[in-house]
Amino acid sequence: MSAAPRIVLVAAVALVDADGRVLLARRPEGKAMAGLWEFPGGKVDPGETPEAALIRELHEELGIDTWASCLAPLTFASHGYETFHLLMPLFVCRKWDGTPTPREGQALKWVRPEALRDYPMPPADVPLIPILRDWL
Repeated sequence: MSAAPRIVLVAAVALVDADGRVLLARRPEGKAMAGLWEFPGGKVDPGETPEAALIRELHEELGIDTWASCLAPLTFASHGYETFHLLMPLFVCRKWDGTPTPREGQALKWVRPEALRDYPMPPADVPLIPILRDWL
């Protein structure tokens, strides 16, 4: 019997603007799955909550600030990749301070919910699209 894959906990957020569009970030060259679009977020550090990880990641990656009270849990992804298993809660956020600005070489795009499928995404993100689209 093979060893169980390691579980990687990543928190993601659908930032929703006043027009109901969702922010996607394109993974930059040099990163795994470069060129694919994803919901902003990142790995949850040991001892950190998913909400705290998102607050930290949004500040580091996009230069915006939000609060745990503004992060509403919506759904999650559970996806087996070749070398690990990803567990990814998806939150929705409609309130933050600042303007999202790419700080790590990623491209950003505000996308209407019905157009999310037009953007190639990592396999774990794809099942989140219909849930998010129906919720919005």
